[in-house]
Order: sequence, then structure tokens, then C-alpha cells
Amino acid sequence: MKKSIYHFGLLFLLVLAAAIWIPRLAYLSEESRLDDEIVRLDEFRRQPVGSEIEEQIRELDRPGELLAVYWLESGFGTEKTELPISQLAARRKRWERSAGWSTYLGACQAIWDDLTYFPVASAGGSQRLSVSFADSWMYERSYKGERGHEGTDIMPSVNERGLFPVVSMTDGVIQNMGWLELGGWRIGIRAPGGAYFYYAHLDSYADLEEGDEVKAGDLLGYMGDTGYSTEEGTKGKFPVHLHLGIYLYQDGQEISVNPYAALKYVQDRCVEWKIR
Repeated sequence: MKKSIYHFGLLFLLVLAAAIWIPRLAYLSEESRLDDEIVRLDEFRRQPVGSEIEEQIRELDRPGELLAVYWLESGFGTEKTELPISQLAARRKRWERSAGWSTYLGACQAIWDDLTYFPVASAGGSQRLSVSFADSWMYERSYKGERGHEGTDIMPSVNERGLFPVVSMTDGVIQNMGWLELGGWRIGIRAPGGAYFYYAHLDSYADLEEGDEVKAGDLLGYMGDTGYSTEEGTKGKFPVHLHLGIYLYQDGQEISVNPYAALKYVQDRCVEWKIR
């Protein structure tokens, strides 16, 4: 009898320990998703936005914090997670104790919270003039050797250079202008939160220069097909399109992130422009 009581008590303690420690271990495992290196991971750089959160962020002007928590709790979109905005503050508390939270949150906000407009102006009610884009993140490119495509290509319905106006998605300062072998005539804008927005293959520039401040919606230039040459002004190596890239800088290292979800977020927020 005593032996049975002993075994029962031991079993009870094991069950109790499991009830306490299995959830604790699961929590610690989830918490380990967050560290100082998180923004360098492919999972973060892909910026996955599932259908369960896509509609929610459309209602927000600054969705960076919501996405920051969503990615941690969903394992970067690998687990189905409901995250009502009303629960954001409570859900955030479990993560903000981690050492990497501040850097991680800042990165999410830098990418998302300055977004205002889609980068190609709308032609009003014209059905002939439209654009499309797909998630081509890290698809292979072969010019100058095999490499991954660090951006999203926005393709026009009419393959005509100098027709579609390119506008700034954010406020910011023009950090780079001029010719690049890969990007052709490009312009790079540092947004207030620190992210770098890169617009490439332009046919021409607006009246701008490095160091100028721009507002979201300001004209940057016109969509073209420049690049893939060391000779400035080279055109025609590929169809007309806008290559958009978004970059972060951490500890002096450039980190590209997938712009696709950000473009979907602003795809209905267009500046109307008279197409010339």
C-alpha cells in the first residue's frame, strides 16, 4: 500500500512539473525568436504578411508595432495567429523585456511607419495605363553573375519609357542620385525612421538634387529602362519598369528587405497625376 502511495505521489509530482515547465519551455522557445540578430534573418527580411493580419494593417497609418508583435507570435507567418489591435499592448509586454526588442521594433517601424503612397502615380480613370507587381524576392538574376533580386519590379501596362511618373513613398532626404551600372538612373531617399528607399531604372529625374528634402507624393522622375551598363544613359536592355528596394542599416551593414507586402499595403494609396 505504501509503495502504491509513493508511486502515485511521484506520478503526481511529474505531472505537476510537466504542467508548469512545458508551457514555460514553450514560452522560452518563443522568446528566443527575438535577439539582436533578428533583422538579419531571412524570415524577417521576407516580411511575410498573412491574410489574417493584412486587413488589419490596412486600417493603420503606422502598422510597424502591430507587425513586430505579429511576426514574433506567428513565427514569421508560419503559425496562424489572431492579433486584435485591442490586445496589442498586452501582447507586446511579453516581448519588450527581451534585450533585442528595441532594435527589432525600430526596424519594423522604419520600414512601415513612414509609408504613405504607392510609388507610381495613378493616371486617374485610365484603364489603359496601369501597373502590376509580384513577389519576386530573391529570384535569380544573372547580369554580372548569379545573384538574388533584392526588390520588387513594378511593371507598366504600356512599355513606354518616360510615361509613368514615379513619386516618393515617404517623406525624406535624397541621399543618392545618378548612374549605377545595375540600377541605371536611380534615386535613394532616407526616410525619417531611417529606412532607405531605392528607385531604379528611371528614364529621367524631376528637378531635384542630392540633399533635397522631399515629401511623400513628390515627383522623383519617370519610369524607364536604364541600366545594366557602365556607360551612363544606356537603355533598352530590359522592359520598362520601376525597381523598388527597401534597405535597413545595422552596425554599418546594409540589409535588404522584401518590399512586396509594403507595396500591397499602399497599392490603393495613389497620387493622381496627369500622364504626359
